[in-house]
Amino acid sequence: MTGNRLLDALPEDTWQRLCPDLASVAMPAGQVLHGPGLGMDHAYFPATAIVSKFYLMADGSSAGVALVGPEGMVGLSLFLGGQSSPDQAQVLRGGHGWRVPARVLHEEFERGAALAKLLLAYTHSLLSQTMETAACNSRGTLQQRFCRWLLMNLDRTSSSELKMTHQAIADVLGVRRESVSEAAGALQERGLIRYRWGLITVLDRHGLERLACNCYSAPKPARSTAIVPLPAPGWSGAERGEPLDGIAA
Repeated sequence: MTGNRLLDALPEDTWQRLCPDLASVAMPAGQVLHGPGLGMDHAYFPATAIVSKFYLMADGSSAGVALVGPEGMVGLSLFLGGQSSPDQAQVLRGGHGWRVPARVLHEEFERGAALAKLLLAYTHSLLSQTMETAACNSRGTLQQRFCRWLLMNLDRTSSSELKMTHQAIADVLGVRRESVSEAAGALQERGLIRYRWGLITVLDRHGLERLACNCYSAPKPARSTAIVPLPAPGWSGAERGEPLDGIAA
């Protein structure tokens, strides 16, 4: 098993066609997978990595619009008719994943079989997440948005530790680093998290859920392999598959 829910849900015949072109790759924090105006040569299926999708403003600022972890893939434009993407995808939490050439993915999608059904279902899930983020950004306080963001990361890993700097979090939330430090300090005083430079440890998930904005709801397990929603809290990609030797986790 690969550790990516989309790949692991594929039937055997589809897997056999993709397998020769799938490569297990390291996805270090900070790596840019694609950006506006850049060609997309590969699609990425995270296993233990978490990728943030940013919308870039004309003045150079940015804001995170979605997270992609072991439940999804990066490179939807490859089968939606675009040669590039209007957003930027950057690895937020380092780990490993799988890479497949754009040509191979497009050919398999054109077959109209299992992969197409899974990718379209995931597209719907990602669009829903993007709309929820927009609603949260317009109505939620920084503390509510910060709690939601922490929970969304927890949903994509089996660990209670999030290895990310306050600056990286500020870039995702579109606020100043000092504002993130203040919000983190307030949560630490309430005993919900413990933090030091580059590391946040969640101590009380339910406490974060109570403080998060209403647009966050804990994801539910998939009802079938035809629909692959976000992973259930505590779901671990490592439980489905381990990285190949030499690939950083």
